[in-house]
Amino acid sequence: MDVDAYSYAHRRTWERLDYLAKRGGLTGAEADELVTLYRRTSQQLARLQSHSPDPELIAGLSALLARARGKVIGTRTDTWQEIGRFVTNGFPAALYRAWPWWVSVAAVFLLVSAGLASWVDRSDSARTVLGIPEDTRALTERGGAFETYYSEHPQGAFAAQVWTNNAWVAAIALFTGVLVLPAVYLLFMNALNLGVSAGLMAEAGRLDAFFGFILPHGTLELTAIFVAGGAGLKLGWTLIDPGRLSRVAAVARQGRATATVALGLVGVLLVCGGIEGFVTPSALPAPVRVAIGFAAEALFLVYVFVVGRRAVLAKAERALNESGDGSTAGR
Repeated sequence: MDVDAYSYAHRRTWERLDYLAKRGGLTGAEADELVTLYRRTSQQLARLQSHSPDPELIAGLSALLARARGKVIGTRTDTWQEIGRFVTNGFPAALYRAWPWWVSVAAVFLLVSAGLASWVDRSDSARTVLGIPEDTRALTERGGAFETYYSEHPQGAFAAQVWTNNAWVAAIALFTGVLVLPAVYLLFMNALNLGVSAGLMAEAGRLDAFFGFILPHGTLELTAIFVAGGAGLKLGWTLIDPGRLSRVAAVARQGRATATVALGLVGVLLVCGGIEGFVTPSALPAPVRVAIGFAAEALFLVYVFVVGRRAVLAKAERALNESGDGSTAGR
């Protein structure tokens, strides 16, 4: 490595970092720039330490980074700005990176539920195997337990109850995913409950009512459960196959992504709870209620596959530019 050429190529960057580290009252953009330059200079110092015997240059950069580190740590973070970054970048990016996992979970879940529903509807043996009572009219008839479940409690309290329950289920699916089997069991039991309910309603000739009550909130709610299960299983698979990283490093990195998904799903499930508490049991015609559910699902998918994909590509481009900057200057 030509140390003089390398130093000359990065001199302006180091001077800018020094200026920002000494300056008070940084703007939001300047604080972001400070963090970016600090990370880049840290990488450059590491490169110099492995290639250059120049102790004066290394000592100077180490002192510069020490000043910048103090500034980075002491910089006050705008809470709302961080929330905005999470909503527009961190969460959708985590969802997009995990999409093959949760889409696969969704496909298997729905196939299992549909198979169970068909079995319950068409086979008498299903009741014996699954322990379903012979007389289920109290559940399936008009005004029965299936329908009144959504309206027997005050809407606000019911929405909060649904949100809490769904958040708990999602959390279990997420964080037991590292063990794989508990998450698979949880997903199967949810698929079983959905399939049995659908089969009994189909047997009673009331599938229209089933979909009219399930689809408004269930479309997005089930997607959230699929995301939780997929992200959890991805974490578990990382423990089994960490790839090029060490097992600890790979699980730590995927664990951070899983925590991001968990935090974001709290908001998604809050929307689901609101729909289930106020839209599903409302007097709106069934097609309108279902349309609201589909609209919420469509917005979520746009959020993942447009906003999330854009965030992932932007981060990859920034990483490539930074890597290209360092490697080019070091030649």
